[in-house]
Parts: sequence; structure tokens; C-alpha cells
Amino acid sequence: MNQHEEAEDLSVYSERRQKRIRVVAWVTIVSLILVGGGATVIGLILN
Repeated sequence: MNQHEEAEDLSVYSERRQKRIRVVAWVTIVSLILVGGGATVIGLILN
């Protein structure tokens, strides 16, 4: 494997990693919003 092929492999890995990081970030943000909203609703009901 020459250096050019190695660089291409790393770029593909990097793109997959960036996509996975982006998905994890969005899932985390959405879950925090849902959990926070759920806690607020329960707090209002039980208040």
C-alpha cells in the first residue's frame, strides 16, 4: 500500500467518524431536550 492509498483510507475513515459523531451529537441533544421537557411537564403536574 503506497502513501496515497493510505491517505484515501484515512479520509474515508475520517468521513465515517465525522458522520458518527454528528449522529451521536444530535441524538444527545434531542434526548436532553425530551428529558428536560418531560421533567418540566412532570414538575408542573406535580406542583
